Amino acid sequence: MASRTTLIRELPQRLIGWYAEARRDLPWRRSRDPYRVWLAEVMLQQTRVETVVPFYERFLSRCPTLAALAEAPLDEVLKLWAGLGYYARARNLHAAARELARTHKGRIPRRLDALLALPGVGRCTAGAVRSIAFNLPAPILDGNVTRILCRLFGLSGNPRTGAMQRGLWSLAETLIPAGRARDFNQAMMELGAVVCSPNAPACGACPAADLCEANRLGQQLCLPQMPRRKRVPHYDVAVGLVWRRGRLLIAKRPPEAMLGGLWELPGGKREGSEPLEETVRRELREELGLDVAVGRRLVRVGHAYSHFRVTLHAFECRCPRGRPRAEAACRRLGAAKASACRWVAPDELADYPLPAGTVKILRALGLLGASLA
Repeated sequence: MASRTTLIRELPQRLIGWYAEARRDLPWRRSRDPYRVWLAEVMLQQTRVETVVPFYERFLSRCPTLAALAEAPLDEVLKLWAGLGYYARARNLHAAARELARTHKGRIPRRLDALLALPGVGRCTAGAVRSIAFNLPAPILDGNVTRILCRLFGLSGNPRTGAMQRGLWSLAETLIPAGRARDFNQAMMELGAVVCSPNAPACGACPAADLCEANRLGQQLCLPQMPRRKRVPHYDVAVGLVWRRGRLLIAKRPPEAMLGGLWELPGGKREGSEPLEETVRRELREELGLDVAVGRRLVRVGHAYSHFRVTLHAFECRCPRGRPRAEAACRRLGAAKASACRWVAPDELADYPLPAGTVKILRALGLLGASLA
């Protein structure tokens, strides 16, 4: 059994040496530009590397610099993000870029307090930017690093509790070797991604297997001791396809809401056991001031979010009392929401940032090409 002192002394150089030989060639590792480091870290939150790569490259083709991101309209940023999920990340990224343009001359700061003051930036993201972009001795504690530390040191207990978090942050900081924060932190994240995985750790390929307490005791799959997941709730959501002169009505979600700033088919969550047709009528009347007649259900699709699942039911709708005046209805909701809905031709739908559930419906109905989102 390796002592704690031995582990702390030997682990950094072993991981750094392993990383130099085994690291994957990822696009964000080819630059130390703080903006590109920050963008990658935000995109990688709760998202797999292979999913992020094309989004990262596409995003940089339109917003290659922090200044370009700050100047871009939010709708365009959300469109670039469409399909990546967790859209609050994109809204916060855009807001932070504009804040930096106003207060830091368009530069990403090195100081921890300045980074933490930005929208959407927490201690882990700040640590990644400070260590990878600036090589400062800043710790990180993402899911990969948490898993590695719990296994290496044989740490039991829920790693999300306050006491465990404080201990893990302290340990992560202690392990950083002088002048090598950049390589060490990336090595830790790489090890967790490709070797020390949650369910099938490849201990035979680990450069620290002989130092690992979990490996010695055969407890790799027992650590970390994560709390049992709660049952994922399910909701029925009914939406309407309302047409006028060959144009489809779409509505923009409020910026503070989940999926804020994205455009969707109008509708909402079913209340109690009400008929889904009534859900559509109620939601369009409440949100857009439209009285619609609900026809047949056109399609039903399922979609999963991080903490719940939905079944989306899309109904054809018509306005029995002449053409709808959706714009006026939006104005009645308040001046700030005057642009909350829009009539769009089918070939214009791909120009809007749409939630994945809406994309599924439109594709199923042949209104959005498979290569468009």
